[in-house]
Amino acid sequence: MLAFSNLTNLQGQTKSQNPVMGYAQASYMGLADNEFMKNWLILGPVQLDEEAIKADDSRQKILFDRDAFTTVAVHSGKSIGAVKIDNTEYTWEPIRSEEGIVDLSKLLGKVEYSIAYALAEIRMDVPAKVIVGIGSDDGIKLYLNGRLVHQNWIGRPTTPDEDIAILNLKKGSNQILLKIQNMEQDWSFAIRKMGKESLKKALIESSGRGNLDNVKILTDDGVDLNAPDDSGLTAYQSAMIRGREKIMDYLKDKGGRTDIPMPSFKQLVDCIFKNVYSGITSGVSVLVSKNGEIIYEKGFGYADIGNKVPVTPDTKFRIGSITKQFTAAAILKLQEEKKLNIQDVVSKYIPGFPKGNEITLRHLLTHTSGLHSYTDRPSFFKFVTLPISLSALVDTIQAQPYDFAPGNKWNYCNSGFVLLGYIVEKISGKSLAIYLNDTFFEPLGMNNTGIYETNKLIDNEAYGYSFNGNKIIKAINWDMSWAAGAGALYSTVRDLNIWNEALFNGKVLTEESLKAAFTSSLLNNKQKTNYGYGWFIQNIRGSEFISHGGGLNGFLSYLGRQPENKFTVIVLCNSTPPPSGLSPTNSASLISEYILWPEMIKQPTFASDIPVDEKLLNAYVGRYDYGQGAVLTVTLEGKQLYAQMTGQGKYPIFPSSKDEFNWKIVDASVKFVVDEKGKVIYLLHHQNGQQIEAKKLKEEIPVAVDFSVFDKYTGKYDMGNNYVMAVLKVDKKLFLQGSQLTRFQLFPASETEFFAREINIRLKFKAHGEQKADSVIVVISGEEKVAKRVGD
Repeated sequence: MLAFSNLTNLQGQTKSQNPVMGYAQASYMGLADNEFMKNWLILGPVQLDEEAIKADDSRQKILFDRDAFTTVAVHSGKSIGAVKIDNTEYTWEPIRSEEGIVDLSKLLGKVEYSIAYALAEIRMDVPAKVIVGIGSDDGIKLYLNGRLVHQNWIGRPTTPDEDIAILNLKKGSNQILLKIQNMEQDWSFAIRKMGKESLKKALIESSGRGNLDNVKILTDDGVDLNAPDDSGLTAYQSAMIRGREKIMDYLKDKGGRTDIPMPSFKQLVDCIFKNVYSGITSGVSVLVSKNGEIIYEKGFGYADIGNKVPVTPDTKFRIGSITKQFTAAAILKLQEEKKLNIQDVVSKYIPGFPKGNEITLRHLLTHTSGLHSYTDRPSFFKFVTLPISLSALVDTIQAQPYDFAPGNKWNYCNSGFVLLGYIVEKISGKSLAIYLNDTFFEPLGMNNTGIYETNKLIDNEAYGYSFNGNKIIKAINWDMSWAAGAGALYSTVRDLNIWNEALFNGKVLTEESLKAAFTSSLLNNKQKTNYGYGWFIQNIRGSEFISHGGGLNGFLSYLGRQPENKFTVIVLCNSTPPPSGLSPTNSASLISEYILWPEMIKQPTFASDIPVDEKLLNAYVGRYDYGQGAVLTVTLEGKQLYAQMTGQGKYPIFPSSKDEFNWKIVDASVKFVVDEKGKVIYLLHHQNGQQIEAKKLKEEIPVAVDFSVFDKYTGKYDMGNNYVMAVLKVDKKLFLQGSQLTRFQLFPASETEFFAREINIRLKFKAHGEQKADSVIVVISGEEKVAKRVGD
């Protein structure tokens, strides 16, 4: 049975001493443009049956779909009656939020798997149609006078105006009822009538993202099609830059002008950052060059908030994993000097290394070694502020079991580049810092780049920060000896531009080395990865980008190159996570489109009213293998397709054609591919310039077994690398629970073999008679590993 259960009190919320009369202060005489609705009557938390939800996350969606009520009887001057849900009575409490975002975590507590209701009245002198912007964390339903006008089942943080809805308000009293359902962690919501500026911004952003549904709502409401945003960009120009031809045609038909001059490149780039970095906050440094000339460079925000030191193009940031291309270049330079060969096995340079005769330097360069990444160990952050010697760090890597056989998979691995840096030191006889300086930095004039030493002061340094809610604090300060050849460098945007110009113009490595480094590596099964030797190889709208990002506590970075246009973009920031609205990688991608859009291929437009044959929709339903156990599950509800990645929320996807579908919440799409018989065999997932091919998995039908055998399999099993998984029996069902995983149900393929649907994993238990299983073979995306039973 699906069940709700009540909490005994409203955590953090002060109960009113007197009964709520009518709507109390939660009554609005009309709605003012851009003003958030801050006065509400709140009911909750209505906590869902936590054990049932954890055991079966699909129940959250079922409970979201099920409405205990859609309207509330409210009479002026009379108290509102309690609401009964599953034999428990709940009362309404008046609240006033000081912020536009109503923080339910503060009002009701951080109550996971819960529902809250928010009630308000809008009084109108005359009927009116208004557009409201909505943000929620997580799922939300909006009822107007008992009628559902908007819903979105989505896992996300609250961002104002992320959803758009139309309210047809009648003369007199109108009742607004919100249902907010929390999936996990914090929860909140925001709603406001959108004014002229916010509507214009929404139209321009929706046009660029290809969201035809929003564009239609906004244009039908009379939003000025030709009004520019702060950068001077119009909706038509936004669609043109992002390659949304259908939206360009739609706007043109509606009166959108095509002859308005484009804003300058400087205006466009300024606009990305200036609103994000307003006030006293962390900072970002940006540089763009084309054909060897710097066409934009600027700093925003602060390198040192306490002393109000602004960021400039000369500010030194820790660049994290951008370091990997320098370590890779050092290995390739030593190969050019015939001091090593990337086909050499690791044991040649590190005698006694486990499986050292099986993994090569090439495996390390391409993240295909199977080594467990030392930064993924649960205990990593306990020690990261303390110094460690390079030899001790190598020892910790040697002590970890492999994740898979060398060459079988691609899995981002910091351990490999620590070993490469160690090998550079052994072969060259110099520390990595001195080798890189002597070989690259000093000859190129990169005077503001080097290995970061925690106890050594450097001038113009950016300090690392982290956002904790609305408060910014100092980030964990790594001792960078832990990063070594995988991420220990600091640099500036100007030095990184010098590096890219020298590298791509043949002043660092030979043409042969560059070609190898910039070629996507192949796995043992000949499947192509999107990684070369220390560089990602991406395709963004038909243009190849050779790039890398970096990230550690307090710092995020991106360095990318479009070779044909000799175009470089660099974004360095000193906060993790960054301020809301900024991602170095996404910002760099948008900057690239501002310059290169005339040469880039067009992108699809998506909408909910594009017709797709129902037989096709049913054909797309199924599970698709993303590797490493991750599965995208595609389901059909009515005529709406939903997609859910392992461990993530379930989101609707919308058609741009009969076989291509897009998410609205992220700039991502999937294209379903069929064979000559019309059978769906795989999908192509496009996101952030990357393409993933995911094969459709064969659907299995569970066999019937006596659930009493489950008792033999329950317990804890050691997977290695300090990772223990638990097998649990709940309500005659078997479940898999990992320390960092949602609980997944296991279905019997036989009496001893089980599979999951939300994750591509199989468990083959080894039991003797009626005794408890002593081990289990765990098969993740085809890769087997034995896990020993270590307890109940």
